[in-house]
Amino acid sequence: MSEALRTDLYQLTMMQAYWKSRHNPEATFDYFVRKIPSGSYLVTAGLSYVLDYIGNLRFEEDDIEYLRTQGFDAGFLEFLRDFRFTGDILAMPEGNIAFPLEPIIRVTAPIIEAQLVETFLLNRMNFSTLITTKASRVVYAAKGRAIAEFGLRRAQGDAHLEATRATYIGGCSSTSNVLAGKKFGIPVSGTMAHSFVTSFDHEIDSFRAYAAAFPKRCFLLIDTYNSIEGAKKAVIVGKELEKKGEKLLGVRLDSGDLSELSKQVRMILDGAGLDYAKIVASGDLNEWKIDELMNKGAMIDIFGVGTELVTGRPAPALDGIYKLSDVVEHGRHIPKMKLSEETVKATLPGKKRVWRIVENGNFVKDIISLDEETFENAKPLLEQVVKNGKIICGRPSLDEIRNRALKNISCLPDKYKKFEDAPSYPVEFSSRLTDLRERIIEKIRKEEIRG
Repeated sequence: MSEALRTDLYQLTMMQAYWKSRHNPEATFDYFVRKIPSGSYLVTAGLSYVLDYIGNLRFEEDDIEYLRTQGFDAGFLEFLRDFRFTGDILAMPEGNIAFPLEPIIRVTAPIIEAQLVETFLLNRMNFSTLITTKASRVVYAAKGRAIAEFGLRRAQGDAHLEATRATYIGGCSSTSNVLAGKKFGIPVSGTMAHSFVTSFDHEIDSFRAYAAAFPKRCFLLIDTYNSIEGAKKAVIVGKELEKKGEKLLGVRLDSGDLSELSKQVRMILDGAGLDYAKIVASGDLNEWKIDELMNKGAMIDIFGVGTELVTGRPAPALDGIYKLSDVVEHGRHIPKMKLSEETVKATLPGKKRVWRIVENGNFVKDIISLDEETFENAKPLLEQVVKNGKIICGRPSLDEIRNRALKNISCLPDKYKKFEDAPSYPVEFSSRLTDLRERIIEKIRKEEIRG
């Protein structure tokens, strides 16, 4: 199925205006984020979707017929029949760490083509990056304890698959989402609902029924009536499993004082010789709550996190943008930038690259430079992924992307991972980029503002 119409109307109206005026210069656009909603860093994700889109971008007959009903020019619609993306794309691979104003993706193509890809790119990069970053924060809060993603029922419709993929890249170890498990190969996990327990006459009857159905992967939900009494009944069922040569994998707490309850439940399990049984905790958890639980010494082995993960709370969206930075006219590069009354909305001109200084395995600072600049002892972060419309990069597996993300996160000093008052990571502009920016600002003021 064609994705060409997964775009905003104004992309297509601009495309027709470009086409009709025969204004189709080579243009460069940057995808970047002005402000990070929580914390000081981003973990990039979503590039795989963008590459799939680029590789299959075309207008099918029913797309063209629909646009005809919307009043588009017949000649322009004929032009769209043979439309393909023919440009170049540089990008930070998925699982990289990025900071405000850094180009995460750089698109260079005839402006008609570069304009069309904006909406899809923003849609996928903003959401995947938001959720992956959120997941990395939750995983960091757990200090090595596993995070199971339980968010399917609270996800925004079909975005559940993209969200679950993003949480796995960010470090979650499993998901309750069975379709995502099948599609992406992510380990699936889950226990039972309170309805299962209350459907039986007695709590222990529900435990025994579940143990009989799943003797090799039995987790019991123990807080339906009383968590401590539930733990004692779980011990009884755990001992019954031992007699059959099996083991109770663990119990789940979903309410109450999770820190204190986990300590009491741990004592009950250990006292009965079930020290191998894990304790899972769930119930509207996020990075701040998990951090508090860990600081209180909670005896929790696995945290189940749902709504907060797949919706990116407390930020509903990532403010990623896609702005024109360069146009080629008559063989000459003309840097472009937006200059607004709001200083924060001004953009950086010219074709750019991003460099990272790493010392002793730790990220030290980044540099945004012009395209032709190089820096010794600095790692370039943008890699060419599309050339002349063809995908030229390798397509790593999801586990490879996840491992890259975890490695990069480990290289970011802990002070930048703080949940409150994290300092800004140093991102510098090269002197040539700074000079160019000042010249362009003065030119705009002279020609467009002062008259």
